[in-house]
Amino acid sequence: MDKIVIEGGTPLRGEIAISGAKNAALPLICACLLAPGPHILENVPDLRDVRTMLALLEALGATWKRDGATLTIDTANLNSFEASYDLVKTMRASVLVLGPLLARLGRARVSLPGGCAIGARPINFHLQGFKRLGVSHQLEDGYVDAVVDGQMVGATICFDFPSVTATENILMGAVMARGETVIKNAAREPEIANLVDMLNGMGARIRGRGGDTLLIEGVTRLRSARIRIVPDRIETGTLLIAVGATGGELSLSNGDSTMLPALYAKLRAAGVRVREDQDRVHVAGNGVVRAVDIKTMPYPGFPTDLQAQMMALMCFGQGLSLITETIFENRFMHVAELRRMGADIRINGPSAIVSGVGKLRGARVMATDLRASASLVIAGLAAEGLTQISRVYHLDRGYDDLVGKLSRVGAKIHREAE
Repeated sequence: MDKIVIEGGTPLRGEIAISGAKNAALPLICACLLAPGPHILENVPDLRDVRTMLALLEALGATWKRDGATLTIDTANLNSFEASYDLVKTMRASVLVLGPLLARLGRARVSLPGGCAIGARPINFHLQGFKRLGVSHQLEDGYVDAVVDGQMVGATICFDFPSVTATENILMGAVMARGETVIKNAAREPEIANLVDMLNGMGARIRGRGGDTLLIEGVTRLRSARIRIVPDRIETGTLLIAVGATGGELSLSNGDSTMLPALYAKLRAAGVRVREDQDRVHVAGNGVVRAVDIKTMPYPGFPTDLQAQMMALMCFGQGLSLITETIFENRFMHVAELRRMGADIRINGPSAIVSGVGKLRGARVMATDLRASASLVIAGLAAEGLTQISRVYHLDRGYDDLVGKLSRVGAKIHREAE
């Protein structure tokens, strides 16, 4: 097992190319199950979660090959409808095979998902939606065993909350349902728009891209497709925040400047200079961070996946910052580790009150989940002295060569055996 070692205090300067989005790659890989033949995905990040999802598809009978950032997946010969616990336990997104398997095979047996320990994150929205489409299921021995008698039938589905994975799963299941399906209060994340583009490229008929209401006219069959995965807005945001904490100036290329409106607003309020330029974002820090309040919200609000990173930045701020988490009920586990570095943070229910201390001190800390890992990297980059972060396998799940990218723009950071 590796650890990350950081000698803090060096501003970041240069250019970093943003990788493809993990949160787009995983559902697009699952969408390949809907139609037989070779599907081609471009701009695929090299992540642990991507490799896990490919292993899951392989267990279902698919084959794949990778050439750089291009992935070819052939799903002509599916021979299983079961996603086993051994593959699903480490990654919540693996539940996204449920919709495609039901649409194509009429049957799916999927282990209840795992992933980061940031809350219960149940799949009841998925199951309630599929029930509306005519799917029956039972929960037994930690598995969802779902079956459809004949063909799914279109229906109107209204989510109590705009769940990203539920929207994606129902969307993939409904593309071959008989009649029209309407998804109301759908999640609006850019990664879902990427999935809609792929599905329509496969022959689906989906309207409402980017909105909170999706209309799906079912088709009888789909074809293989070629699609480019959108840039990773969470990697982009993490790097923007890192510059705010350390100072310096970065240009982030291969991105999409339209994906993070809420973060840009908060960074500018904190005194960080951000300039958008189509597929590029420029950021500069001036060494002074003003405290700002944050409340995580569904897109286009402030992303929950950037809450931990922003909290690390606020530790260096002037004044009090109130950070409220509304998406997941257990996403403050990084607080204890930031306190080890000298942070002054108090938890009050769903909120954290951060008193800016101006500087942190390097320490030995432990990553507890994917985005907490990134917050500790940011804190270590800006802290005085040496920081050692253990359990960094979490980081590998969602960041493509983050250590290498940071080291190439001046950070004193490396990995070594624990």
